[in-house]
Amino acid sequence: MTKSDFSFDFNFDEDAIKKMANDVVGKMARDLTTALNELKPRYEGAPIRDVKSAVQAVWKKHSGGGDISDPELTEFAEQIQAGGRVEVRLG
Repeated sequence: MTKSDFSFDFNFDEDAIKKMANDVVGKMARDLTTALNELKPRYEGAPIRDVKSAVQAVWKKHSGGGDISDPELTEFAEQIQAGGRVEVRLG
């Protein structure tokens, strides 16, 4: 057999790929939201540096090692420290 004996027809369904990507990002956002809100009982009223450290660890674990910006980190940590609920929106 030679290289020319094989032929492949490959088509992308861009809409399906976009939907799958949006589904993955949506699930990641929901998982991050749940995990961050689970920090509240332990970190409500805790020193902000401790809360930030916990938020950073959760973010890395549930985002595949991704980074969170300092403003987002601070916003989430302050909300958790105050006993509030956070919601992650990605995309």
